[in-house]
Amino acid sequence: MWGLLLALAAFAPAVGPALGAPRNSVLGLAQPGTTKVPGSTPALHSSPAQPPAETANEQHVRIRVIKKKKVIMKKRKKLTLTRPTPLVTAGPLVTPTPAGTLDPAEKQETGCPPLGLESLRVSDSRLEASSSQSFGLGPHRGRLNIQSGLEDGDLYDGAWCAEEQDADPWFQVDAGHPTRFSGVITQGRNSVWRYDWVTSYKVQFSNDSRTWWGSRNHSSGMDAVFPANSDPETPVLNLLPEPQVARFIRLLPQTWLQGGAPCLRAEILACPVSDPNDLFLEAPASGSSDPLDFQHHNYKAMRKLMKQVQEQCPNITRIYSIGKSYQGLKLYVMEMSDKPGEHELGEPEVRYVAGMHGNEALGRELLLLLMQFLCHEFLRGNPRVTRLLSEMRIHLLPSMNPDGYEIAYHRGSELVGWAEGRWNNQSIDLNHNFADLNTPLWEAQDDGKVPHIVPNHHLPLPTYYTLPNATVAPETRAVIKWMKRIPFVLSANLHGGELVVSYPFDMTRTPWAARELTPTPDDAVFRWLSTVYAGSNLAMQDTSRRPCHSQDFSVHGNIINGADWHTVPGSMNDFSYLHTNCFEVTVELSCDKFPHENELPQEWENNKDALLTYLEQVRMGIAGVVRDKDTELGIADAVIAVDGINHDVTTAWGGDYWRLLTPGDYMVTASAEGYHSVTRNCRVTFEEGPFPCNFVLTKTPKQRLRELLAAGAKVPPDLRRRLERLRGQKD
Repeated sequence: MWGLLLALAAFAPAVGPALGAPRNSVLGLAQPGTTKVPGSTPALHSSPAQPPAETANEQHVRIRVIKKKKVIMKKRKKLTLTRPTPLVTAGPLVTPTPAGTLDPAEKQETGCPPLGLESLRVSDSRLEASSSQSFGLGPHRGRLNIQSGLEDGDLYDGAWCAEEQDADPWFQVDAGHPTRFSGVITQGRNSVWRYDWVTSYKVQFSNDSRTWWGSRNHSSGMDAVFPANSDPETPVLNLLPEPQVARFIRLLPQTWLQGGAPCLRAEILACPVSDPNDLFLEAPASGSSDPLDFQHHNYKAMRKLMKQVQEQCPNITRIYSIGKSYQGLKLYVMEMSDKPGEHELGEPEVRYVAGMHGNEALGRELLLLLMQFLCHEFLRGNPRVTRLLSEMRIHLLPSMNPDGYEIAYHRGSELVGWAEGRWNNQSIDLNHNFADLNTPLWEAQDDGKVPHIVPNHHLPLPTYYTLPNATVAPETRAVIKWMKRIPFVLSANLHGGELVVSYPFDMTRTPWAARELTPTPDDAVFRWLSTVYAGSNLAMQDTSRRPCHSQDFSVHGNIINGADWHTVPGSMNDFSYLHTNCFEVTVELSCDKFPHENELPQEWENNKDALLTYLEQVRMGIAGVVRDKDTELGIADAVIAVDGINHDVTTAWGGDYWRLLTPGDYMVTASAEGYHSVTRNCRVTFEEGPFPCNFVLTKTPKQRLRELLAAGAKVPPDLRRRLERLRGQKD
């Protein structure tokens, strides 16, 4: 009984005086002397396995709200908008029986996975509605977590919305074959301008889309009315009193916000069932043949899995931490190489980073799958994997924001919504938290100071960013120290919520511009890298798929300049490019930020080849060692400049460097303090690279003198007098 009272108490804010409904009854039930509830057909016929449905005007009751031991008769009131506490999970509304007893909803587990509205496995053609306000609010927009357009007058908004004059609105999903429906998840309308959401609804089922039956309360036999949303974004789960086997499911809004329209986004929980008559085509099997651990891993499970991989492949793996989150969780990295823990001369360092936004969980799982796959395939002698691990050192950071992920994981893949868990525990968006180096660079360029006075690479951190009270997350500081410690050449930052590869610059050059094409000097390289990943990703290459939200990136090859999409000041991509040697892109992996576990095998197959092929691009361009002619030792921090590209890179501590370039002929100059510069021609071809381009530098006489003085050698008298005269002239 207490569970029932809590359910009623939780439902009251969504349908009580705080919210409005253009109905004859607050809860969609007819009152004495009123007309029937819109949304129910005049006569519903059941299948042989179902009891006949009652029409809505067969029962005339008053609404009874139970509050502790009092039963209060509520009359219909004019409803106004307030901000009630968001509902998260609810059961079907309990309808009083004629005897005055209540029918408690039985506790159920969710059981069935999502049908696939959010992940786009359900095509637009299988979504229908009684009416729509516009194409941009059609039934194809009624998908959980779908987002509206960002611009004024955008064609698309985030929901299905029936016409306001539609007296019997409904939203219908065709599962395509017999299915056991077990629950419904709903949201309101995602919009820049409007706030509309359904506050209660009924559910019907059909095998042929003509004959329908409803979901019933157990004891009363009446159609169940389910509480829906009390805000536009929080997903609300309703489990059916009893799972129903059918092909079609229909949601019938009963009440909605006063002055608004019936708008909703939905996901259906459904398990496929066998078809004994073979009347329906079997859905194509999706999955992977790789023997990997396809499930979501919280922090504890992630650590355990990484340790298992390390124990299975101890000769090619090393686990280390780069720091801690705000809540004290360690940021673990899996390093994979034929000589882990050691930077080998001439061997590039590459990285993948996932989980910057804690609720974008697919990247985390893909990196955990990738480390398993590399281990297994190395042990099997896979030549591609063996070459990867012998020619480069791979660093995998599966969770940059473990605090945010734990929040999202606790809510679950379908109920976490679009934003919960995105930020770290200080409410900082880590992808806006890196130092803005774009602005000082562009200002120096406008003043003609680049590169002679202000460098075009390795820009220092601004003073404000280094202050103790600067708003810099510990996760961000840890990653910056990591970047400085290891000479990374190539990286990708894995996100979710779209299907596109975004490349720098992420920040618009024009101040306050919301979007503007802002390419880097290495635009050709970034477009190449982005195209390689997008062209190897199965989902991005599926020409039959629909866009995730409002933009169709496929018309541009599923790649976009970040600033031309939307400006992101302080992004990790821009920071990597301007503060280090590393070229980094953002990969938006899927429309669904937190896919259900049963979708992970297919997501792995979608991305497996792309993840490997992208790493192999570190071979593209030139590489070599800059050495001292006399000592033959490598020169650290030597500058590698390519004629015509206003962005340089530097050598690592051993004098080795890597410069990503597209095929072509380049004049390359190596320079270092105290040495004469050397220029040579380096050719990049389409063949396996990188093209070797080594340099030997000779010390200047001034540098030789410095070294003699530092060694305590005697300086000839004439040279000493000359130096004294020069010092006197300076004084």
